[in-house]
Amino acid sequence: MDGVEKNLRISRLLDYYGSMLTEKQRGFIDLYYNEDFSLAEIAEHENITRQGVRDSIKHGEQILFELEEKLHLAEKSQVYFALNERVSHLAHEIHRTCGGSSSGAKAAEIEKLMKKYKELF
Repeated sequence: MDGVEKNLRISRLLDYYGSMLTEKQRGFIDLYYNEDFSLAEIAEHENITRQGVRDSIKHGEQILFELEEKLHLAEKSQVYFALNERVSHLAHEIHRTCGGSSSGAKAAEIEKLMKKYKELF
């Protein structure tokens, strides 16, 4: 996993599991991965050592990875959104090709339901 991929993964895991971290861990990880602060900048802002910031971030990362390994919420949501997009696309195609028929009306209803379902997440 390269650096950019790791950064995106941690950022996504923070969205799912951030509330399971301490406020400090969550804040440090957010500043480091989402706001692109350096360890030194965070340390200076928080008036602690750079090593203290690094340790807090590494421990938080470990928790995020363990939670995803056990629960798979981020992975499942990616699959969900891909499936949702595919179903929506197929419903749109059916609606477009069937027009005013009962199949077209059902496809339009499926499109509406999938939009509402997607809004829940």
